[in-house]
Amino acid sequence: MRQLLTIVGNDLRQRVRDRSVLIFGIVVPVALMFVMNLVFGDTDEVELGDVTVAASVADDDELGQALVGTLTRIEGLDVTVDRVAADEVRPRAEAGDAQLGIIVPTGFGDAVTRGEGATVDLVEGDGAGLETDVLVSVVRGVTEQMTAGTVAAGAAAAAGLPPEQLGAIAQQVAEAPPAVTTVEGTTATEQLDASAALVAGQAGLFLLFTVGFGVLSLINEREQGTLARLRSMPMRPGLIVTAKALAGYVLGVVATLVLLAAGTLLFDVDFGSPLVVLVLVLSVVAAATSLTFVVVRVARTSEQAGVAQSIIAVVLGMAGGAFFPVAASGAAAGILDLNPVAAFTRALGVSAGGGGLGDVTGPLLTMLGFAVVLAVVSRLVPDRGVAA
Repeated sequence: MRQLLTIVGNDLRQRVRDRSVLIFGIVVPVALMFVMNLVFGDTDEVELGDVTVAASVADDDELGQALVGTLTRIEGLDVTVDRVAADEVRPRAEAGDAQLGIIVPTGFGDAVTRGEGATVDLVEGDGAGLETDVLVSVVRGVTEQMTAGTVAAGAAAAAGLPPEQLGAIAQQVAEAPPAVTTVEGTTATEQLDASAALVAGQAGLFLLFTVGFGVLSLINEREQGTLARLRSMPMRPGLIVTAKALAGYVLGVVATLVLLAAGTLLFDVDFGSPLVVLVLVLSVVAAATSLTFVVVRVARTSEQAGVAQSIIAVVLGMAGGAFFPVAASGAAAGILDLNPVAAFTRALGVSAGGGGLGDVTGPLLTMLGFAVVLAVVSRLVPDRGVAA
């Protein structure tokens, strides 16, 4: 045990002294999380600016006035409606004096009431943006509801109802409240919000690099001749490999916990129970460590090992949602579920939603199963470095 701790302690001191772990395991991912959070993390807090609408509608057209008036009652959007003549709408929009132009045809309300069709012209102004898109969506929604009145009147006429009742039916349907309403809810179970998903994904991605600093040193020491000298010393077979695995494991656990803690403090995210988070970190680091040992066995040189480790880290990290959510169905979904980074992120979503250890059993089994299978593979795969 003393020899094991001595080798592990020496490896950890070397990794800290060369600062590679601090830079690529903590500084770089925190900086990347910060930048990506600035770009993608606050999309749900977009502020809409003021917008001007140039509208042409007859004063005695009640439905036309109601259509235009709806635009001034949009929550979170300050809309100014300038009433102008029909031939002034397009010039004002093209000149940028109005972000949206609306031309409600003469007799619009009577046409809708009688169940006849009518066309409302929309002109997007120069410099139109997100605010204009919101207004266009509102106008289309209101006119679709009014169109329902036209359809109802047509159906009533086809059913043989008296003409004097058609207008009342069309108006009643057009002014009816929506049958289905929506309310804002909370994030669903097993889902993290944008900031938390970035933190979890980046922690899982850079974990694969951090673990490699400890384990891949086996190849460096083999190339430098240090490994042969260590094996000539009186110690149990496999002690060196165990020490390298433990050093990489410790680096991975510490770096991942630091990244999650930094995400909690800097981006105001909550991953739930600390005990559950710790168990998840221990499990995903075990999976990453086993994967790194497969790379050590397959690679002939340290350069090959570094390239292979980087490719695997990026692929598994991206598939696990390190940069953006990844969704799939069928066989592809089953393959993604075997990714330990994806399992880690999914389990953090369960924990963030209040889940306990019993609720993350599935992702835990995925990560631990991945670790066991890769550990067995690392023992069965021929060591190409020794053969070389």
